[in-house]
Amino acid sequence: MNITPELIFTAEKHIASEPHRDGIVERDFTLDGIDGILWLPGSASAEHPVPLILLGHPSGPGLTRMRPRLEGRARSSAELGFASVTLEMPGSGARPALPELESARADLMRALDAGERPSEDVIDRLVLPLVERTVPEWQSALDAMLALPEIGGPVAYSGGVLAIGIRLARIEPRIVAAGLFAGSYVPLSMFDEARQVTIPLHVLLQWDDAGNDRQRALDVFDAFGSAEKTLQANLGGHTGVPAWAGEDAARFFARHLG
Repeated sequence: MNITPELIFTAEKHIASEPHRDGIVERDFTLDGIDGILWLPGSASAEHPVPLILLGHPSGPGLTRMRPRLEGRARSSAELGFASVTLEMPGSGARPALPELESARADLMRALDAGERPSEDVIDRLVLPLVERTVPEWQSALDAMLALPEIGGPVAYSGGVLAIGIRLARIEPRIVAAGLFAGSYVPLSMFDEARQVTIPLHVLLQWDDAGNDRQRALDVFDAFGSAEKTLQANLGGHTGVPAWAGEDAARFFARHLG
């Protein structure tokens, strides 16, 4: 039996937006006890429902720390006329700790600190359980958001853990395009899933990301089965993404959601 997830809005504020004068509505919510944030452009209404972007983000920092960066991305999307939504990741923020995830993350950091490549076992233990937990939560969020009168689709996925984006792009028919950040490890077992992804993709890769496997990221991009896929590689580390990369991603979403 399908049980409708319980969506509760807990706070709302209005954010000034340029060049639009009608602003952005930001709503905090809980969905079956999971914290999230929804941003709506001022133009959104039941008479004029808007497309939606699912804003992924890294596992670990938590929504409180990530909020300023997520709000910046949501602001850019709202100025294109799109709503954005994000969720707290499993084991992050105020959510219960996941000892197995913390153990795998510690093993990853030990390998990187020693100048070594993390083993496939560490990558699997870190990423695969996160994918299995997170993707159904994103699907529940998508159900809840599309039930709101102000949101009508289509839907895209943006950023976050690459493996989560791969799974969502493969199994969720409501997602029509994805902007992926190739800045996290992908288990070898997910390459078959990448080959089954056929929606348009815009993939961002930071060439000098010391904590990532550049060749693995290139191999994943090569594996994607999409007829339309773009790889944008820029010099710089994990947090050195240039401003124009966001502008290019915005044009990609405008093309596929507009």
